[in-house]
Amino acid sequence: MSRSYHLTTLGCAKNQVDSDKLEAMLAAAGYEAVATAEQADVVMVNTCAFIEDARRESVETILEVQDARRPGAHTIVLGCMAQRFGVDVAAALPEVDAVLGLDRYGELVATMDRLTGWKPVEIRRRRPLMDILHQVDRVAPSTPYAYVKVAEGCDKPCTFCAIPLIRGAQRSRRPIEIRQEVEGLTAAGVSEIVLVAQDLAAYGRDLEPAPRRPGIIDLLESLSEVDGLQAMRLLYLYPREISPELISTMASNPRVASYFDLSLQHATQRLLRAMKRPGGGERYRQLIDQIRSEAPDAALRSSFIVGFPGETDEDVEELAEFLQDASLDWAGFFPYSPEQGTPAAELEGRISPEEVGERLRHLQGVQEEITAAANLDQVGEVVEVLVDMVEDGLPVGRSYRQAPEIDGMITLDRGEPGEWVTAEVIGAFGADIEARVLTGTGSWRLETTA
Repeated sequence: MSRSYHLTTLGCAKNQVDSDKLEAMLAAAGYEAVATAEQADVVMVNTCAFIEDARRESVETILEVQDARRPGAHTIVLGCMAQRFGVDVAAALPEVDAVLGLDRYGELVATMDRLTGWKPVEIRRRRPLMDILHQVDRVAPSTPYAYVKVAEGCDKPCTFCAIPLIRGAQRSRRPIEIRQEVEGLTAAGVSEIVLVAQDLAAYGRDLEPAPRRPGIIDLLESLSEVDGLQAMRLLYLYPREISPELISTMASNPRVASYFDLSLQHATQRLLRAMKRPGGGERYRQLIDQIRSEAPDAALRSSFIVGFPGETDEDVEELAEFLQDASLDWAGFFPYSPEQGTPAAELEGRISPEEVGERLRHLQGVQEEITAAANLDQVGEVVEVLVDMVEDGLPVGRSYRQAPEIDGMITLDRGEPGEWVTAEVIGAFGADIEARVLTGTGSWRLETTA
């Protein structure tokens, strides 16, 4: 008698980390992951609730896996939507067998045992403990990169964001825990570690003892000593937390990708103040200039909210001009979503969905030209590439300039997953690059390829 499950993960990289650890927990309890919902005794969806579109996708996915599951199978809803709207989910989808939010993951195995009948147990509610997964050893991913969550929650007061309502205040993991997790992943063959948190650059601020708390720079220095680790990447950097020391560390540490993921959100100071965000277009230009002064070849990415209450056509053009001036390598644009319980949801000056859509298309068009030009500038360069996979017979990878899953790709003429190669860029097509492999190597750093 088998006990099997199929888990679908939605949302951000932090959710993927949670799913990796849930899978490790289930494997230790004797459950087997299967490739499709049709094969599973239990189908699960790790949901996202960050914005309305994410919630809609979560509901649609739950309905899809329920339609696909075989007779007698069960459904469990997990993740952020389960945490924030668990009662509503259970009421709206009575065919769902269990809804377990982030602070009830300790009940997952017992819930699975009860549903499958493998162990008829009485579910005893444990004390809510959202960070239980920090202590779980994870199964190594099938990719040569892995996300590592270094903190949970967020202390920032952004008026549009529901993350503190879902995941609570910032809680940094102890450095030794993070290092042990990274050591385990690299021992299993992972080459690149992608550090993630809601407010990554503020890592450690809540740790004891004060006043000498370990911060993100201390963590990078410690992880740089891990045997077998060849590259690290930082995602989600709040601009006010980016110190000159952090810029210098990222520019000089040979194991840290010179890749700056800046959480800017807009360029108009008036809107940023309404978001309770610091800075503005001019301050952000100065920060970008500072980064490029320390790291001339740095890759920069950001994300922007379009259609925040009160946004005007002039604000959109100011953002478009900022994009032109900043010449970011990558940028994502997201429609504003009024989130229940957030201050911005009460603001006047809502923008119609049709107008937001037009503004999105306009800004995406501006950025697509900038990204395409930046990639064309790479033609003739020699880059270090980590091969992620073979897709349709062609190896596909990334240099330090591309983060996994969100940026463009580099298509190669040869190479195996997990291999590092030196390659010459021979073509650029929008967000993607074509390169010819020269030899094998083992570092992001362009200057090592002479």
